[in-house]
Formats: sequence, structure tokens, C-alpha cells
Amino acid sequence: MAYHHPHRLLLVFLAIVATATPSIAIFHFDFRFDTDGPFSGGRLSRRDMWRRAALESKARHAATSARLAKALGKPCDGTGSATADISGADVTVTPFTHQGHVLSVGIGTPPQASKVVLDMGSDLLWSQCSLVGPSVAQEEPVYDPSRSPTFSLLPCNSTPCAEGAFTSKSCTDRRCQYENDYGVLTAGGVLATETFTFGSHHEVAVNLTFGCGKLTNGTIAGASGILGLSPGPLSLLKQLSIPKFSYCLTAFADRKTSPVMFGAMADLAKYKTTGKIQTVPLLKNPVEDLYYYVPMVGISLGTKKLDVSAESLELQADGTGGTAVDSATTLAYLVPPAFEALKEAVVEAVKLPAANKTVDDYPMCFVLPKGMTMDGVEVPQLVLHFDGGAEMVLSRDNYFQEPSPGMMCLAVVPSPFEGAPSVIGNVQQQNMHVLYDLEKRTFSYAPAQCDKL
Repeated sequence: MAYHHPHRLLLVFLAIVATATPSIAIFHFDFRFDTDGPFSGGRLSRRDMWRRAALESKARHAATSARLAKALGKPCDGTGSATADISGADVTVTPFTHQGHVLSVGIGTPPQASKVVLDMGSDLLWSQCSLVGPSVAQEEPVYDPSRSPTFSLLPCNSTPCAEGAFTSKSCTDRRCQYENDYGVLTAGGVLATETFTFGSHHEVAVNLTFGCGKLTNGTIAGASGILGLSPGPLSLLKQLSIPKFSYCLTAFADRKTSPVMFGAMADLAKYKTTGKIQTVPLLKNPVEDLYYYVPMVGISLGTKKLDVSAESLELQADGTGGTAVDSATTLAYLVPPAFEALKEAVVEAVKLPAANKTVDDYPMCFVLPKGMTMDGVEVPQLVLHFDGGAEMVLSRDNYFQEPSPGMMCLAVVPSPFEGAPSVIGNVQQQNMHVLYDLEKRTFSYAPAQCDKL
């Protein structure tokens, strides 16, 4: 491969049994890569990182919620108020995106360098492409399909075009054109197939459906595109029949790499954990494929069980409610009854004066004593209870942040509309090794020192 990049990719084993049609190919894809965190190499202070990530989390979740609301037939304006109009104009789009973790791949024959941001809330793999005219600068040259004999456009009557869960799509000149709204950015393009190369020393090439696209709003901080890992039909996981994957996110303020493992390498028992491994079922939403859901049934703060009914957290038969896990949403989201119960308990437990104003997108903040940082404050553990008795125990840094000097804020906000799910975000998952077993339909997790895996 002609390009050089700082993202380390360890390819352990790849056995391929494939037909000429990528959508029915069978792959055993076992590898690990270490991704840069969203603020790696940046000059932002820790507080600036928190504020930017919270702002983007709100924009991303508003866009995802709008897509979910449309799928569920629910009105939503991204704030919880009813409205008949669901549009990108209702979503605050910021001129940056710093929530994602990045993988470097090669596109085409010979491979052209591309950095793609991992996204658990979308399924399409896309990269900026000269065919449709990219609109934002990136570190590598823009992918040029005219230089690759393995590039091929997909027609409107193709299966990926029919099955893809796009924000919108159309057919022009027999090309399948799409547009996706990610909250902090909007991207569109045409569906195609191309050879993607993984690995810098041991290269392995696979043929994938992807988006030859461009950004129409926002930026992705020098990256080339997005790699979707949701349960959707165009996901890399579905295309390559990858049975399981895991990741362990370092705190993004630490600017350390985070490991992501696919296939046989995704095994929590192979790596050192700092607590026991627990497993719960992965639930499937009967209406949409945006999220992975887990069966949360209750919440505690310290030893106090909050007055939150299991029914209010349950994934309903019509696709509403439930609890989703998302690695690219920073803040946690709770359905309003659960959020209000947590807010009341936090006010009682935290022996600090509540702020008389909110800070950016944090709805609940406390005033720190003069000269003190959040590191000097003790708070009870936040415990998420799952069906079957499993618990996810969160320390202070997993549900509080200090986005402004002298202000300690709850990194939990209410879900944006009636029927929207609760969401376990990446702050809650930091320094926790989590595994999605797609064959067994289970979600496993254990606390770990992620930079030591």
C-alpha cells in the first residue's frame, strides 16, 4: 500500500468464501485496530472538549431522533415539542465533529487513502468522492473513482438501494442517489461498489457497497467519510457477516487510542478487566435498525433505588422506548420520568449548591467551591439495572463533567420526544470493554483500563 498513516491496524486472520455478489458473500473477519480519539492531537482544553462534545451530542441525537420519529410515525422537533415538520432545519449543525474514532482504509485499485469515522448510529460506509464533488477539505487526496477499474455504480433497482435506510433517496440517470443527516453534518452521494483494503503491512481486500459522496453541511475534522456499524442492512457487519465486535473507549480528554476488535478477537475473556464480565440480551426494535437495544429495567444512585418503573424503560411492540447503546453520542439520555427521578436524587446526594443557570447543553449543574475542580468532589455511583440482575456501575467521571470553570454538570439529559429511547452514551462507556455478539444476540461488558488492552 502506498500510503502511510498513524492508525495501527493488526490483521490476525481473514478467511474468505465469496460469490460474485458482495451482499451474499461470507467472510470471517478477525482483526483489531487502535483508533484515535475524537480530540487526539488537538489543542482544546478538557473543558472545551466537554462543551463541544455535548453540543454535538445534542445535534446528533436530534437528527437520529428525527429519523426514529419518522420511522415510528411520531411528531418531533428535537426538543420534545410536538410538530408536524421533521426536517434538517430543526437541527443545530456545528462546523466541527469531534465525537468519532477514526480508522484508515484504502479505497479502490490501487488503494487510495481514506480515514473514516466509526458510527454506531448509521449503517452506510461512505467517503468523499470526486465524482460528486467534495465540499470540505481533508488530509488525504479525495478518492477518485476514475483511477480505479474496480469501481462500479449501483442502479436504482439494486437491493442495497431498495434496502438502505437513508434520510432520503432518489433516482437520477439510473443512479441510486441518497442523503443522510447525522446531526452535526449532512452528506449525500451515489451508491456504488468498490474494493476496500484493510491493513498497512498485511493487506486484505474485500468488495463492499459504499457511498461515493460528499459533505453538504458541517465537517468531519479532516476525515474522509463515515463507517457505519449499526444493525442496518448496509453495515460493514452485515456485508461481511461479522458475528461479533467489541471496543474499549478511553476517556477522550486523555487523547489516547481506543481498541476496536472484530470477529474472534472480540472476546472479553482474552483481555484483562478490572471487574466482572456481565451479559444481557441484545433486543431488536421491530420498526427500525438505528440502534442496538439492551433491557434496562431500573436505576439506582448509590444505595438508593430510584422510583423508575421498568415499564417506562421497556422497548415497546410499536418500536418506542427502550434503551439504546451508542458510541458516538456523548451524553446519556433518559426518558423524562427517569431523568426527573435521577435529577431529584442527584440534588439530594451532591452536597453543593445547584447553579441558577444551565451551561450550554447541560440541564443540571452545581457550583464548585472556589478553587476546587470536579476531581475533588465525591458523588455516589450511578447504577443501571438490567433484566436478569446485571448492573452497569458508573463512577463520577462517567456521568458528570466540568464544562466550565467552577461548574460541575450532570452528563445526562431527557430524551427529546415521547417514545424516544433512553441512550447509554460514550461517556458512560469510557474505560469499559463492551462486546456485541450478533449471533448470540447478547451485549457483554466489563470495566477495563482501555489504554492497556
